[in-house]
Amino acid sequence: MKSNTELLAQVTEFIGYEADLLDHKGYQEWLSLWTDSGLYIVPADLNETDYLNTLNLALDDADMRRMRVARLENGESVSALSVGNTVRMMSRVRVLEAGDDVVIARCAMTLNELRHGKLVTYPANVEYTLKPTSDGFKLEQKVVKLLHADGFLRTVSFIF
Repeated sequence: MKSNTELLAQVTEFIGYEADLLDHKGYQEWLSLWTDSGLYIVPADLNETDYLNTLNLALDDADMRRMRVARLENGESVSALSVGNTVRMMSRVRVLEAGDDVVIARCAMTLNELRHGKLVTYPANVEYTLKPTSDGFKLEQKVVKLLHADGFLRTVSFIF
């Protein structure tokens, strides 16, 4: 088992790497970060935890993640026609649980999107369930809890 400081540094590096891939539209490489059973979740209710039995803005398994990426890369969706530029700021990374088979972490994210000359900010708490591998981590689950998920969200042309 790694020391707490070493594990926190590795988790923080992984979270930053994932954010950088998404900001630079490295979608295929982003897909490779996931386990086959992994879930990408953006709940509609900030306080919801029963994601499988409630309404979500996104609840993507491997097939849905691949389809989402294909739409963004190929312009197959209305939102992809005007893909904006994003910058994610990840902070306050905490390891909540650590074991040989799973690491659960949480951080704050501020996602800034510039599209059509307008800057929009999406603050969120992000929860990661990571599977340790010989090469680092794989995403088993990512839950993006947008602070204003129940409010107005314009057409989103990115992955949170």
